[in-house]
Amino acid sequence: MPDLAEIQRAAQAVAGTAERTPYVISPSLTALAGREIGLKLEIRQPIGAFKIRGAANAVSRLSPEQASRGVGCCSTGNHGRALAYAAAKRGIRAIVCLSSLVPQNKVRAIEELGAEVRRMGKSQDDAQAEIDRLVISDGITDIPPFDHPDIIAGQGTIALELLEDRPDLDAIVVPLSGGGLISGIAIAAKAMKPAIKIIGVSMERGAAMQASLAAGHPVEVTELPTLADSLGGGIGLHNRWTFDICRRLVDEVILLNEAEIYRGMRHLATEEGLMVEGAAAVGPAALLAGKLKAPGPMAMIISGQNIDQQQFELIAAGKPVQIGDMMVEG
Repeated sequence: MPDLAEIQRAAQAVAGTAERTPYVISPSLTALAGREIGLKLEIRQPIGAFKIRGAANAVSRLSPEQASRGVGCCSTGNHGRALAYAAAKRGIRAIVCLSSLVPQNKVRAIEELGAEVRRMGKSQDDAQAEIDRLVISDGITDIPPFDHPDIIAGQGTIALELLEDRPDLDAIVVPLSGGGLISGIAIAAKAMKPAIKIIGVSMERGAAMQASLAAGHPVEVTELPTLADSLGGGIGLHNRWTFDICRRLVDEVILLNEAEIYRGMRHLATEEGLMVEGAAAVGPAALLAGKLKAPGPMAMIISGQNIDQQQFELIAAGKPVQIGDMMVEG
């Protein structure tokens, strides 16, 4: 398992590719909670999402031989974009496999960074199968979205910045999907401040990590359309790292319905002037829904802004949006 020293090393490795992002106080959420609520704006990264940290760290660890053969991944969008960006900076070939559930705006964003994109099936498992084939046929290095020590260490650099900016934080609220982000943050934060609370937030529709934690082992879930599409996908039945880290270090997991996620997105748009995707809004959404209490100063990770412009405009205006076969509004 990555430790604090490895995360500190990752901070040096990602410098120059990933940005040190702002930590700002939210007046509206602070007033609502009666405690200080800060927002860690990973939307200010070059690709608009935190994933650049893990990808940059993993690419920095490639041997010259691995770099010559290229890299690949399956992704719900943001990791693919991050890997494409990090690979392009080193002149390395990148192949990104996506399921049909990934929105087209995220596909275009990856292609614009020079990666080869392949649409495969209806799930992360289908996309991963193509990457597995390419590892054998082309010798590429698979850099997975979350279940990898270099990815976990890269994402953990967020906690180093948070506790340097605000050492008296009592809790960090993290969007929860496969667990790479929350695992890295939990390892670093609890090493520096053991009493700090780490809270994960996900959607009710296909929350793979929460289902796995409840079962006591990794389980499969059905992927469903959701406003928080970046949180979709399974954790892998043979998960090596993030399930165990989440089981040991995450203090609480909160699930949200689609209307609650919508309200979180709209609140950030209208009250904070932030354009964010659904996954990035789950912390504020949990507070707005009354499912999250702030014991003291609390940081929320605003993880990404790669959202379709038309969908964002509808939500900001309070109009319904279609998600799969549902119409969602706040």
